[in-house]
Amino acid sequence: MTTFIQLHLLTAYPAANLNRDDTGAPKTLVLGGATRLRISSQSLKRAWRTSELFESALAGHIGTRSGRIGREAAEMMIASGVEEKKAIEWARAIAACFGKVKNEKKTDDPLVNTETEQLVHISPVERNAVHALAHKLAEEKRPPTDDEVSLLRHDRMAVDIAMFGRMLADKPDFNVEAACQVAHAFGVGETIVEDDFFTAVDDLRNAAKDTAGAGHLGETGFGSALFYTYICIDRDLLVKNLNGDEALANRTLRAFTEATFKISPTGKQNSFASRAYASWALVEKGDDQPRSLAAAFYNPVNGTQQLETAIRHITQLRDNMNEVYSQKPTFASFDVQRKEGNMADVLDFICA
Repeated sequence: MTTFIQLHLLTAYPAANLNRDDTGAPKTLVLGGATRLRISSQSLKRAWRTSELFESALAGHIGTRSGRIGREAAEMMIASGVEEKKAIEWARAIAACFGKVKNEKKTDDPLVNTETEQLVHISPVERNAVHALAHKLAEEKRPPTDDEVSLLRHDRMAVDIAMFGRMLADKPDFNVEAACQVAHAFGVGETIVEDDFFTAVDDLRNAAKDTAGAGHLGETGFGSALFYTYICIDRDLLVKNLNGDEALANRTLRAFTEATFKISPTGKQNSFASRAYASWALVEKGDDQPRSLAAAFYNPVNGTQQLETAIRHITQLRDNMNEVYSQKPTFASFDVQRKEGNMADVLDFICA
């Protein structure tokens, strides 16, 4: 039987623009006939996996997502005295291990020809192997052999690759199925996106002598919402992806879950200081098929008691689903408003 860990979070953000669309406005969706603010799963996952909290807890086990692994190798060889043309040729062979290399073209930046077309998620052991090979080639002044550019590995997998997966179109044997699924977070109530019109003053302009007016005019969209976030983790798949390392899987679960409680996307943070902790969290663990509790908010929750009402709706739906489907998942929770439960106990529950 598969063990699923499901996280349900309610996090309140005042004026914010955490995740922008192509026009710079906050992302939205229409749910239950009402417009809600939205934060994409991609935005959330990047904020969590690159947070200081996650990185400090799992240092040495976090991968790198880049299309520049070949460029990095070329730069190392050039710095060690390899002719640029040869370094690019050898680096292209290294980069081809990870994905399709960009077609060669004449450019002011010839190292761009060592980059892959797509970003690739690379584990620390794979990146270290690239560095070691680049040093070896520079020292021996020769191109890599076919065996030497077989750099992809299954062992010592990066925790973020184990959690969020990896897809290599040309090397499917090294694909990794994601153990963690993250839904787009959305506001539980209807939201109107507003525009903040702002000005900037030129400090060196003399108002008495120069033309009056601002040095800059602009506007940016923002909105406010109580967001529902749903996350599902296949614990058994996580352990499998980490080659059976239970201790590392538990460290990953603990750090990741704490990050979901505390870490906000970084969009427009300097303008809005929109940092927030989860106000309410429910964590369920069991072998039943997972299910979101988003249906609790198909009818928008508005009004002055939004958080309390949202908690009541989601708790009622959870109880109803457990009754109708005869499910009895174990769970732990905390409620900041009522000062019930605490984060440490929830984290211990996840790793038990």
